[in-house]
Amino acid sequence: MSLLPRRTSRNRRAALATLLTSALAALSLPLATAATAVPAASPIAESATGTYLVTLADEPLVTYDGGVGDLPATKPAEGGKLDVASAAAKRYRTHLTDQQNRVAKKVGATVRQHYAVTTNTFSARLDARQLVRLAHTGNVVHIAPDRFHHATDDRNSTDFLGLSGRTGLWKALGGTAEAGKGIVIGDIDTGIWPENPSFDAPALSSRKPGTKDRHRPYRVGTTTVMHKADGATFKGTCQTGDSFTAADCNEKVISARYFGKAWFDAVPESNRGGYVSPRDSQGHGTHTASTAAGNANVRATAGGENLGTVSGVAPAATIAVYKALWQSKDGQADGGLTSDIVAAIDQAVADGVDVINYSLGAAFESVYNDPAQVALRNAAAAGVFVATAAGNSGPGASSLSNTAPWTTTVAAGTIKSHTGTVTLGNGASHTGISTTVHRQVGPAPLVLGSAVRVPDTVDIYADYCMPNSLDPARTAGKIVVCERGVNGRPDKSAEVKRAGGIGLVLVNPGNESTDGDLHSLPAVHLDHAAAPPVRTYAATSGATATLTDGGTSHVYPQVAGFSSRGPSLVGNGDLLKPDITAPGATILAAVSPVGNKGRDFDYYSGTSMATPHISGLAALYLSEHPTWSPMSIKSAMMTTATPTKTADGENSVDAFAQGAGEVDARAMLRPGLVYDSGERDWLAYLEGSGVDTGTGIKAIDPSDLNYPSIAIGDLFGKQTVTRTVTATTAGTYRSRVDLPGIKATVSPPVLHFTHPGQKRTFTLTLDVTSAPAGRVDTGALTWTSGRTTVRSPIVVTPQIVRAPAEIEGSGFSGSNIFSVTPATSTLTATAYGPVTSPVTEGTLTQMQEVSYDAAIPSGTKASQITVRFDAVEDTITGVLWGNKVDGVLQDVQIAVPDSDGVVTITVPHPTADALFVSLVAMGADGETVTPYTYQANHITADSPITGKVTVTPDRARVIPGVPTDLTAAWSGVPAHTRSGAWIEYGNGAGTFLTLS
Repeated sequence: MSLLPRRTSRNRRAALATLLTSALAALSLPLATAATAVPAASPIAESATGTYLVTLADEPLVTYDGGVGDLPATKPAEGGKLDVASAAAKRYRTHLTDQQNRVAKKVGATVRQHYAVTTNTFSARLDARQLVRLAHTGNVVHIAPDRFHHATDDRNSTDFLGLSGRTGLWKALGGTAEAGKGIVIGDIDTGIWPENPSFDAPALSSRKPGTKDRHRPYRVGTTTVMHKADGATFKGTCQTGDSFTAADCNEKVISARYFGKAWFDAVPESNRGGYVSPRDSQGHGTHTASTAAGNANVRATAGGENLGTVSGVAPAATIAVYKALWQSKDGQADGGLTSDIVAAIDQAVADGVDVINYSLGAAFESVYNDPAQVALRNAAAAGVFVATAAGNSGPGASSLSNTAPWTTTVAAGTIKSHTGTVTLGNGASHTGISTTVHRQVGPAPLVLGSAVRVPDTVDIYADYCMPNSLDPARTAGKIVVCERGVNGRPDKSAEVKRAGGIGLVLVNPGNESTDGDLHSLPAVHLDHAAAPPVRTYAATSGATATLTDGGTSHVYPQVAGFSSRGPSLVGNGDLLKPDITAPGATILAAVSPVGNKGRDFDYYSGTSMATPHISGLAALYLSEHPTWSPMSIKSAMMTTATPTKTADGENSVDAFAQGAGEVDARAMLRPGLVYDSGERDWLAYLEGSGVDTGTGIKAIDPSDLNYPSIAIGDLFGKQTVTRTVTATTAGTYRSRVDLPGIKATVSPPVLHFTHPGQKRTFTLTLDVTSAPAGRVDTGALTWTSGRTTVRSPIVVTPQIVRAPAEIEGSGFSGSNIFSVTPATSTLTATAYGPVTSPVTEGTLTQMQEVSYDAAIPSGTKASQITVRFDAVEDTITGVLWGNKVDGVLQDVQIAVPDSDGVVTITVPHPTADALFVSLVAMGADGETVTPYTYQANHITADSPITGKVTVTPDRARVIPGVPTDLTAAWSGVPAHTRSGAWIEYGNGAGTFLTLS
């Protein structure tokens, strides 16, 4: 599609092209099934109207280095922190706010929220016409819909990490009273339950600290002040609200705010649950905050049972709460909207936090110019370490959520299991996860849920132990087998207990995680391998079972099944994500009793639980090295990590699951070398990834970002990457590369450092020899000096062919000769189509917006939307389009016609359920009428074809690396309309053939 609007000036065209080239990524979500042949489309009632975040070109406070009139720079010096209270910051913030108001006013919109610290963005409710007009506004660089984000849901994780004990890291740092002192962790989450003993601390006072307690927080009026380890000052506040007063903050929880303007606008008051305050009604935020920085050695109990002690990773660090995730009564609107989350990030950086814990994610991978990711980028540029959750959509490939290079993306690993054993009456025994079997239960009758259902309940409802599905007269005194799924796991045990059962055996129907929930009665959670024999036996007459504590623990640490996997779709394989693995399965920590059946502590699992472990470790690092950059700390963690395990106890080589491996808390403080990067590096990476940053910074190959891992998504023959390392320990470091099927050359192979702080640059050339094309190849580059090893994982994908994304043809019959470059000696090409779907005709008036849903058939290889406008002079036309999942619009892009009035949207391998397409025309007056046509062609392997397309040769012996010609030929193609075909090569890549 053309990126230039019709009948606009050259400057306006350039500005619009900047906006439109910010393409959003395809979704990694299940496809909907639909008929391949589609009738002429009918407009839908849905509109593009909604709340959007509009980002403008001028830099925010944290990155503005001058150049706007007489406004002085506000960007902090290297190693320094932003001072939002300075006169320069106040002047520039006013400038940005006024600019945002002017842009909104031009299109008749009203600003809802302003953001200026980490992003120059405003939110507003906009319709399709306003969106298209904004696309013609020169200083608008990105528009994004305000979408929902959700919390990502040894037997002691701090023991497992090696923090406790006489030889643990806490001891080396001066004990738990010093571990993390002077550091503030900002937790963006569901709030906090401040009364939990994990947050017990002296009340804040107005007494200023002395030399012996220089990092002690204190109050100045309503402001909490804390002099931090890096010499900067944190200034926060305790925002009051429902069941939350200023007295709920103390010397541990030093600040607490909430951000919900957009959520309150979106969710009616009748459906709002929880507290309109920083207080946590769910438990997620309390859990993450206490995991990162809760007090040390807190006794945890639940239901009268002693669960042992819990400690935060950085027990001497302080916590600043930024509640941006909310609870709805029906559960359908739980989470937070982008605009509220950006406001929380903005405020956290303005307050002066050192670390942001971001245990949340969206329904799909966030693009780099998503407003929240931009805000996090500028937070990192301001020196804030950002830990983000990888997501809980594993084990499927490309299921990640937060993948930007300026954050540390955390996968969830297992620790030593809390186990329980189910011994069946036939002598068979199965060990699973259990935190509630403390003494023997049974032997007692064992039954399936459907065997004890109430009379008017269907079997499947009872098998899942849904509410009120079990008959007390038939359940009493029995152990019930319940299927995982549909309702919450703890809700199943609650139903068994309600019906008088004495135990639960929870079985997995598929390859899912086993979890240590605190159930209402003794329960054992078994994996899918144990499920069939347990079900079969429970269905026999007289079946019995006994539940006992203990059993053989699974091998650990493994990457949890729920933990999202790479590769990153946004990164195109040129950036390895996740970065690292940390404990995230069955983690015991503080919770809100309101959302956890009155319990103050509970076991949670998720990458949300892994993320605060990394946040806490970053706080420990900063307490020792307060001026280290966020990327240096990430590098230290990654290059000293150790491999996770496979189920059979072998070292895992699955980099898309574990990243660099399991974090090693003791080794991370002695990295030897670090790979550092900053704002200019990230901007160059973005430019190289196809994102126009508007900064003029020269693009780099994305694989050349100075990152602690090395990834090449398209290794075609040979490629050289460049890295620069900074020594933290002097020495002579020698390189070694392990990468099967690829010849690797490091130049120079030996690096000499005489003192810390020295930098050395090297190159790594990778030349494919025997590695299979189209398959991921993993290995590592390791630098060794004495006992110090610096390991960087390598992930590359040798490719089969380089070919054009799209070629064109015309006429009833014809051909097009095009060139491709193979990487192997055998080239295959297969043609699918042509497909010619019916054309819909319509008209647009000045005040009209017409929308369509293009449902994507299962197995679609490529989709193409064609819109033709027959517009008169001075009419502005455009198309808004985006991906829809489960009926919800996930993203929005704006396309304008080419010089012929045509908008073409081509989507290879679409992964959404449907494409939402909205047509807009704005004439010079209200009488303007604009005719249009709309067509959606979807190509599958079994599409009904309209004519014939062939490609020759379809199989050939070729010379790798030497271009070769292919001929696409067509015949019998319908006239006066557009058809589409797909030419597919050996690894699934392809070329779209557009026929007009």
